[in-house]
Amino acid sequence: MKPIRKFTVRAVVPPQLAALEELAANLRWSWHEPTRRLFEHVDPVGWRRSGRDPIAFLGDVDARRLDELAADEGFIAWAERERDALRAYVSEPRWYQSLGAESPRTVAYFSPEFGITEALPQYSGGLGILAGDHLKAASDLGVPLIAVGLFYKAGYFSQAIAPDGWQQERYPALDPDGLPLSVLRRADGTPVQVTLAVPGGRSLHARVWQAAVGRVPLLLLDTDIPANDDDLRQVTDRLYGGGGEHRLQQELLLGIGGVRAIRAWSGLTGRHFPDVFHMNEGHAGFLGLERISACIGDGLSFAEALELVRAGTVFTTHTPVPAGIDRFDRGLVASYLESGLLPGIDPADALPLGLEPGVPAEDSAFNMAMMGLRLAQRANGVSKLHGEVSRRMFGELWPGFDADEVPITSVTNGVHAPTWTDPALLSLAEERLGTGDTEHADWMSAAVSDAEIWGVKRGMRLQLVEDARRRLTSAWADQHGGAVAPDWVRRVLDPDVLTIGFARRVPTYKRLTLMLQDPDRFAAILTNPDRPVQFVIAGKAHPADDEGKRLIQRLVQFAQRPELRERIVFLPDYDIGMAQLLYPGCDVWMNNPLRPLEACGTSGMKAAMNGALNLSILDGWWAEYAADDHGWVIPTADAAGDQAERDRLEASALYDLIEHRITRLFYDRDRDGVPTEWMARVRRTLAHLSPELGADRMVREYVERLYRPAAEHAAVVGAEGAKPARELAAWVAHVRAAWPGVDVAHVESGGLESTPHVGDELHLRAHVALGALTESEVSVEVVYGHSHGDDRIDDARVAELVPDGTSTTDAATCVYVGTVTLDRAGAFGYTVRVVPRHPLLVSPAELGLVAAAD
Repeated sequence: MKPIRKFTVRAVVPPQLAALEELAANLRWSWHEPTRRLFEHVDPVGWRRSGRDPIAFLGDVDARRLDELAADEGFIAWAERERDALRAYVSEPRWYQSLGAESPRTVAYFSPEFGITEALPQYSGGLGILAGDHLKAASDLGVPLIAVGLFYKAGYFSQAIAPDGWQQERYPALDPDGLPLSVLRRADGTPVQVTLAVPGGRSLHARVWQAAVGRVPLLLLDTDIPANDDDLRQVTDRLYGGGGEHRLQQELLLGIGGVRAIRAWSGLTGRHFPDVFHMNEGHAGFLGLERISACIGDGLSFAEALELVRAGTVFTTHTPVPAGIDRFDRGLVASYLESGLLPGIDPADALPLGLEPGVPAEDSAFNMAMMGLRLAQRANGVSKLHGEVSRRMFGELWPGFDADEVPITSVTNGVHAPTWTDPALLSLAEERLGTGDTEHADWMSAAVSDAEIWGVKRGMRLQLVEDARRRLTSAWADQHGGAVAPDWVRRVLDPDVLTIGFARRVPTYKRLTLMLQDPDRFAAILTNPDRPVQFVIAGKAHPADDEGKRLIQRLVQFAQRPELRERIVFLPDYDIGMAQLLYPGCDVWMNNPLRPLEACGTSGMKAAMNGALNLSILDGWWAEYAADDHGWVIPTADAAGDQAERDRLEASALYDLIEHRITRLFYDRDRDGVPTEWMARVRRTLAHLSPELGADRMVREYVERLYRPAAEHAAVVGAEGAKPARELAAWVAHVRAAWPGVDVAHVESGGLESTPHVGDELHLRAHVALGALTESEVSVEVVYGHSHGDDRIDDARVAELVPDGTSTTDAATCVYVGTVTLDRAGAFGYTVRVVPRHPLLVSPAELGLVAAAD
């Protein structure tokens, strides 16, 4: 019989074991192996059954077992040592505390999803997993982060596969009382509630759940409370669900409600209100408008508040294609802005932030990425290649500037090694290398042999095989009304066969079925009698993406062929728990997106952390780190005539690599059965590549290159009651009004012979009209470099020209002079331009104003 309601009853833990409850309440257990070992000791079978979730686990442990442990002084001492270690971890100074007073006191990190543990399913894919790893690394480094997201009652979705291969979605409701969460409460015990005005004179209310991610508090807003009308209770029903208005409501709540939740949290805890706000994608863009509204309440104008808010805001884009950006109907956004949602803000000031460049206002959607970029003075992509893609994709916001001058940098993503490294590899590092830090261990040391690493890899492969068989057995029972799975399901995969993994979200550009371009050739690779290969594949298509579902169906139907079904499997319901066995269990991790549409692709990083070699298109992070030591590059057929030909050529290259290079290395063994050349690559991957891929490296970059400069700049702009912000806003308005009068009227050159040579000097004299501006408000520059047939300047360099100081017959122009030394041979080109100059501008392109010589 189906229950009408479900809730969680928590166990009564004996007071002698209070340390267990304290350890369970902090999500550090999700990556701290000593704590996990402690819980496993309580009941190994129950620990695995709970999905290694201490909250669920403590609710299921037999009371007699708890009483037994409560009388075990050795166990009590062990638990209290781990509790004391946790207390020290969250309170003692770490890396960040050595940086000095100029570092931000608090950084707010907003994301629509967070992938921290399978026990808290608030994520759909890479964006959320990256956010979770960001929090964990920030905690390890001592970065004073406060994170904000939404609590989705049904998470993303649970995936099942029908007998015909079609994806099916289920949305099981979560009980927050059974999760590692607590309600944020005031001193009198009443819950904190944030409220947003919405159209129709109504209000949207949200309570605030909080989770402890090590040292980092995570606030999650939840609208499923009695204070809301029935429809508004559903705003946080599921991640990326619903139509346009539903999604807009979620993003308004995340941005505006999130800032209000932080304000309440800051007041209750005494922690500093953040100096820096970091938007992980554009979903949280409305946080900037909420902060502007607060500044207006303090007496600033919209323009002045914008300058103050921008100075302390960082925006990270993860999107390599315009189709991946949230865009809302402009009239719909206006209806919310007109409802009293943001006191003091005139919709006429706010709506232009979401305008798409080159599109008339009446035809433009409200673009969340455009708003994010306009509200943030610092922005970045998530790999070097993605930074280049982003500068081209968003370049229209800075018209007249070349792509390499667009003010979007890059911080390559990283992964949290303690979360993703298998315990078996950790144990090997502890036993042989004397360290629990697998990321920085000396894997080239003779203290650990090839045979030992190979043995651990085989054990991790066996672990994956057993998990895959268990999952497929369960899926068979679900598909066939509880029927017992046939014998072949229990023979799926082989722990001694070369195992290739492929798991990710399933949009079309990731090309789930590229491997099926030549089904017969692929089948021959799988069933090669001497050098067989097996594939383990997983991934979810968005519920509204029928094309992605068709790709899954095609793959599943291929894998159902009787002669192949033990060599290729699709595992349903890809999540963190599956991933933590999948990455270590694979020998090779494959990634074959359409270049350059993979922003980063961190799954290959996690596999590398476990000694897997990468087989990938030169895209995302792999474009920076690819080397023979770490795997293989699938050649990109960019020059192909059409998409079909490109897929065919790249699939053929993929088959060649597997058949002729990868399988040979894996199956060529020494007399002890160890593939020595293969193991040399595994060692180099662990020793040299892993340290570059860590989330600690990523978070340090964010701190040093973005957070600290943003905090310092915000402090300058906000000094003396925001006097610099007021002055900057007035200056920006003045420059924008005067800019039509700026012109490079005439450029004279000299100093070169008829045939210029390297070392010659080009002398320039530019006549520039400044209109209502002064010489101190502009920079006049020569831009020069190689210039080829497309009339563009490549690898451009910039040198400033200086006022000549001599009089001119034309009082309307000023003369600027300078010299360029020709230090490179080849085609050469130059131009002269004028850009605004102000000490509080971070980039000369910041205002998107430039006047160049014709």
